[in-house]
Amino acid sequence: MRALVIDDEEKIAGFLKRGLEAAGFTVLVARDGMAGLELARQHEVDVVILDLRLPRLSGEDVLRAMRREGLTVPVIVLTAKDAVADRVSNLEAGADDYLVKPFSFAELVARIRLRVRTPGPGQPTVWDVGRVTLDVLRREASVGGLRAELTAREFALLETFMRHPGQVLSQVQLLDLVWGYGFEPASNVVEVYVGRLRRKLGDDVIETLRGGGYRMRDD
Repeated sequence: MRALVIDDEEKIAGFLKRGLEAAGFTVLVARDGMAGLELARQHEVDVVILDLRLPRLSGEDVLRAMRREGLTVPVIVLTAKDAVADRVSNLEAGADDYLVKPFSFAELVARIRLRVRTPGPGQPTVWDVGRVTLDVLRREASVGGLRAELTAREFALLETFMRHPGQVLSQVQLLDLVWGYGFEPASNVVEVYVGRLRRKLGDDVIETLRGGGYRMRDD
């Protein structure tokens, strides 16, 4: 699948690009409204992640122009504005969804998948790593054929591991990919959730590497 990120903040745009690529997307990035609108016109994308406060052309104007020109691609708005009137205004202008900064990357990906239900060509929907199977469309996980009941955040963490089998992922990378921009790096939340996955999937599924991070066994 292909995503278009329109955000003028370099740090957030880079964070979104890295995270979406890790989730299997091809990502285009625009740093102002005019450039973003041109990319939306020129490329077939599956979803647009749109900031509202943009140079040259505001996010609201980008959204209205897209809808006026008949571009029906799902648009998820990211903004610091959280007033009800702002949400209503953008939804009425044609936004499909709305997330307030700081946001959870796992929630963003979940909202994208609600809007883009059909995977692009070559995009797998079922992942098998070792004894674990993950169905990303049904949102189901199983171990040795037995279903494991996971919360949304546990599912997002497991999906991240399964997209990188055998690869060492640091705590910072996991916070970035699963919990999102602005989450406290010193938190022990990764350790807590890895422990929860081990209890539900088996102690040997995810390895801890001292000083390095975590790795999902792919044997």
